[in-house]
This record gives sequence, C-alpha cells and structure tokens, in this order.
Amino acid sequence: MEFEKLKQIIADVLNVDPEEIKPETTFMDDLGADSLDVFQIILGIEDTFQIEVPAEKAEKITTVEEAVELIKSAIN
Repeated sequence: MEFEKLKQIIADVLNVDPEEIKPETTFMDDLGADSLDVFQIILGIEDTFQIEVPAEKAEKITTVEEAVELIKSAIN
C-alpha cells in the first residue's frame, strides 16, 4: 500500500509514468530528480502518510525502496 501511494506522489512531483517506478528505482539517476524534487517528494510523503521525516534521514534516501522502508518504520 505504501509503495502504491509513494509511486503516485513521485509521479505527480516528477511528471513521470507511475509504471516506470520500481522499488530499485533511484530518484536522481533513474528519474532525474534534483534536490528540490526530492524535497517535494518528502513533503508529499509527510502529508500523505501523516508522518514527519527527519532531515538527516531524508538526505540518505536514494531509492524508492528506501523511502518505502522509511515510511513503514515511521508508521509502526
């Protein structure tokens, strides 16, 4: 469930097809996101999942799977 919602957030921010987004997809290399795009994705995650992502954790996220794990750990 987290993955599907995250795919939609990423697709909306980066204007890409959600079907292109896989767990191993990297934000910068595969999707061409810059630091502002990643920041907007983090904001979307916080808003959608009602969680707070600490800046030091957000800076370490490079793949979609890492973002999903962060969401799961924050929810539980």
